Amino acid sequence: MQVQRWLPLEANPDVMNQFLRHLGMCPSWQFVDVYGMDAELLGLVPRPVCAVLLLFPVTEKYKLFRAEEEEKIKAEGQEVGASVYFMKQTISNACGTVGLIHAVANNTDKLSFDPGSAMQTFLEESQSMSPEERAKYLEKDERIRVTHECSAQEGQTEAPSIDEKVDLHFIAFVHLQDHLYELDGRKPFPVSHGRTSDETLLEDAIEVCKKFMQRDPDELRFTVVALSKA
Repeated sequence: MQVQRWLPLEANPDVMNQFLRHLGMCPSWQFVDVYGMDAELLGLVPRPVCAVLLLFPVTEKYKLFRAEEEEKIKAEGQEVGASVYFMKQTISNACGTVGLIHAVANNTDKLSFDPGSAMQTFLEESQSMSPEERAKYLEKDERIRVTHECSAQEGQTEAPSIDEKVDLHFIAFVHLQDHLYELDGRKPFPVSHGRTSDETLLEDAIEVCKKFMQRDPDELRFTVVALSKA
């Protein structure tokens, strides 16, 4: 069976906010740019923050690290709260949408949605599903697919060809039950990065983002956005 392929979303807060608004999320929370990782620039990000998205290049160094990390977690185990909403990514180039769903689905206590909207329906219907079932459910969701395709045409850069190989990837960081979780639909499970809080989520997530950059010091293609209270 042929794998579905979508156009990639741009790491642009305006595009992300428009995308989520079209899917029915009320604009009381909005994505904003994180312009730098030092304390002064982090201080410019509106608070509170309930999720952080990182766009990064998938390099050979990263692939090696990912394999080592997976083996370590399988060997040593980790504690992941039962309430963490995690889904696999089975659609090529859909990591932006999967990252946004991870950000939104793990903050339904803070966010609000138009009744009967595409996002509210998706989250309600998929809540009791496994990560794999959620991925299959997204494959069949025409409202989200069409909105993604429209949003992928927006932004400041020209959308690549749908057949073009894209080596950039989105992941989300969220705070649940005092823990910081990395949610990456290409990984077999969420990754726990220790303790955090609503107040320190941004700083704690940035510390993990810095490690991504340190693994590939010659790369410049890193973008961070935060979901902040408007």
